[in-house]
Amino acid sequence: MALIRSVFQDELDSISQSLVDLTSMVSKSMSDATSAILSCDVKLAEEVIATDERIDECQHDCDARIIDIIARQQPVASDLRALVTALRMGSDLERMGDLAHHVAKIARLRHPDSAVPLELVQTITDMGSAAVRITDKTGVVIATRDTEMALEVERDDDEMDNLHRQLIGILIEPTWKYGIETAIDLTLLGRYYERYADHAVSISRRVYFLVTGKYA
Repeated sequence: MALIRSVFQDELDSISQSLVDLTSMVSKSMSDATSAILSCDVKLAEEVIATDERIDECQHDCDARIIDIIARQQPVASDLRALVTALRMGSDLERMGDLAHHVAKIARLRHPDSAVPLELVQTITDMGSAAVRITDKTGVVIATRDTEMALEVERDDDEMDNLHRQLIGILIEPTWKYGIETAIDLTLLGRYYERYADHAVSISRRVYFLVTGKYA
């Protein structure tokens, strides 16, 4: 019985590590997508778009392993909750990869021109940096199940929300001079970054619930 339990725990640990690895992948994707949109680097944008397919494959593989464990082990209580939570976190991470993909697609669409006017470069830079910081912290939360850090991620999301509001505020000013097309691009970019961070918050909340049995 102890051996069976040890094997099962190894499988759970492997799922957790796969989620941490996925977190690293989506963090790099958003970092690269931000670089691509700011530097008009179409090659880097294409790499992000290609990486999204690998993220999808990793997430599908992780889901398949979780379902296999549930079918074989028929876990109950906290073990079942951990596996169901892992399924949901994998879905959040896959969506984060999609959002980095969307940022990269705008960079590719506007190449060789820039989608971001000079006066908004710092705002997009800050949004990209905030996204990566939040994701990296989320990876630590998954690995350690640190509930205090999980709550920090939600507070860190306030920075992204503030940046998003600043961006929208600039876009609706009567003095806006860059046209509708650029305004649409930036509205979408702001939404992609804001939603990306929301998914990271969702993951951290799931970890908090997994550990405490309560919603943050």
